[in-house]
Amino acid sequence: MEFLQSPLFWLALAKIVWINILLSGDNAVVIALAARALPPDQQKKAVLFGSGAAVVLRVVLTVVAAKLLSLRFLQIIGGLLLLWIGVQLLGDEGGDEGPAEAGGGLMTAIRTILIADLVMSLDNVIAVAAAAHGDTLLLILGLALSIPLVIFGSTLMIKVMERFPLIILAGAALIGWVGGETVAGDLSLHALVQAQPWLHHGLAAAGAALVLLIGLWMRRRGAARAEGAH
Repeated sequence: MEFLQSPLFWLALAKIVWINILLSGDNAVVIALAARALPPDQQKKAVLFGSGAAVVLRVVLTVVAAKLLSLRFLQIIGGLLLLWIGVQLLGDEGGDEGPAEAGGGLMTAIRTILIADLVMSLDNVIAVAAAAHGDTLLLILGLALSIPLVIFGSTLMIKVMERFPLIILAGAALIGWVGGETVAGDLSLHALVQAQPWLHHGLAAAGAALVLLIGLWMRRRGAARAEGAH
């Protein structure tokens, strides 16, 4: 237990926690969007299990992140998957049932959280791994300490979304933005993005716009179907 007395250990741990504070915002938005349609008791379970499982996945991902990021087209696939999740979360808002209830309840919300967090963490885990300097214990401790941060952020976002529905649009746009950024970061597009730097933000903006346009169209169609059924 001598490492506990080392200032370097605590400094590295503080770095990891701080990185997770900075990076947990978009994850909290995804969790809130996925869980908002559940009953209050299931919301708490979705946030708790989704956040905990996402952190465990992030630990595993960190170990293999460098290899994953060297695979061509992986981030393009991940970014497109994130765009699809954003469209689904926004588009399902229009029917009688929320996205989690319509898609199978608690487990569907948790699955959405895990998939989105996995994709959104592809780049982020590199920063955490660098701060841990190859120390697995330090990595696990730092990520475990981030669970309360994500849970608090998600719970707060759910309440904000209930009070200000426009935040749902902003959250969906954020997921689309991150999806576009993920596509732009793929190894196969590296040379193109370096030659045309505007492409990075251009693809991110296109992702946000795409999620909003398709999601709102799906929402209107769902609302029209609900009115027709009544």
